[in-house]
Amino acid sequence: MSKEKSEAKKLQEKLFDKKKHLGLIMSDEEIKESFDFCEGYKKFLDNAKTERAAVKTAVEMAEKRGFTEYKRDEKLKAGDKIYFVNRGKAVILAIIGTESVEKGLRVTAAHIDSPRIDLKQNPLYEENELALFKTHYYGGIKKYQWTAVPLALHGVMIKKDGEILNINIGEDDNEPVFCISDLLPHLAAEQYKRHLGDGIKGEELNVIVGSMPFRDDEISDKVKLGIMSLLNEKYGITEADFTSAELELVPAHKARDIGFDRSMVGSYGQDDRVCAYVSLKALLDCKKEKVKKTSMVVLADKEETGSDGNTGLKSAYLRYFIYDIAAALGADGRDVISNSECLSADVNAAFDPTFPDVLDKRNAAYLNKGVCVTKFTGSRGKSGTSDASAEFMGRIRVLLDKNKVIWQTGELGKVDLGGGGTVAAYLANLNMDVIDIGVPVLSMHSPLEITAKTDIYMTYKAVQAFIKDS
Repeated sequence: MSKEKSEAKKLQEKLFDKKKHLGLIMSDEEIKESFDFCEGYKKFLDNAKTERAAVKTAVEMAEKRGFTEYKRDEKLKAGDKIYFVNRGKAVILAIIGTESVEKGLRVTAAHIDSPRIDLKQNPLYEENELALFKTHYYGGIKKYQWTAVPLALHGVMIKKDGEILNINIGEDDNEPVFCISDLLPHLAAEQYKRHLGDGIKGEELNVIVGSMPFRDDEISDKVKLGIMSLLNEKYGITEADFTSAELELVPAHKARDIGFDRSMVGSYGQDDRVCAYVSLKALLDCKKEKVKKTSMVVLADKEETGSDGNTGLKSAYLRYFIYDIAAALGADGRDVISNSECLSADVNAAFDPTFPDVLDKRNAAYLNKGVCVTKFTGSRGKSGTSDASAEFMGRIRVLLDKNKVIWQTGELGKVDLGGGGTVAAYLANLNMDVIDIGVPVLSMHSPLEITAKTDIYMTYKAVQAFIKDS
């Protein structure tokens, strides 16, 4: 026979904020929905391992839902579904709402670039009868994590005659992969003396690409020539074509379920393609007649290196797009932006019980406790953050609760111990109200990041509620 709750217990439940595991809150049906939702997400991860591939995949998904490419000065009306691609590496998608655009937009912004290994402009060389690529890593990585794992090569090369060559080698099981070597433990005595961050140095991230020589004893660099001969035969390129290329090495493995219970997703690139996918899906799944405020999803490049460049969110392309939309609908772009609200959809660090000391347990995000709402990011004294207002935090809190979205708060590490930023500050600089939301991640920036399926689904529900909210 169950005992009645004491008055103190009732009062504690009423007044305290204790976040429960989603497995204890969600119905069996909703848990199944979250697992099913992540099947599409895993396919997206496999098809979108670079920013260019993510744009291509997003556009393909959008066009199947009736989105068309927007040209400047085109007339627009409520219900129109449009997209704009910036240089093949960023994309904006929008549904025109039934309300006047002067009342502002619902903007959700995520980034589709992830830490990786880029090739240098003159990468190919031979050393002791091995052919290798010289590289320059992109974004914040632990360099030692990228050795002795199979890598696939993606990107574009512009040939001397202007032909654009799309490269994708290593994803198919019948294709070769590439690898960065590491020292065997037996000979690593001096390497062990290095600090962990220098266990593998940047200039040691050399990728093995071949070992068979061109069969001619009268020339040097026989292995390099053997590789160039193969590349010339297959792609019609010369070594000079590498100088006009963007080639990236990423882990060759596919997204997989993690755990006996299959409750988690393990994959490369979940920072931040997990938020990119849920944001994209939330917009695509909206029925156009249900969208009151014009809603926009921005999938941006360059976040991992500071959002600079013409495809990052420090660029003016988003502002110009909003101005064009405003003009097409007879509104002033400045008024539209100033009245807009934005979710900066980016991941946060999940609490890891193996490394508990780097996070404040009371203010950390946890797997399976819902979408993480982050009021401020930055480092030390909140450097580099937009710090959402209490009013906007309150509005998002009410919105999520009203729509039965389970959420938690979190910040990226203890004060003065670490920190990091998102694109929120650059959107706030446009005079929008902005707050960060996203999925908690374990092993962030590694070749295999881990997320919980329930958190992914709750983040999808959060973005969907934001778009549909009037």
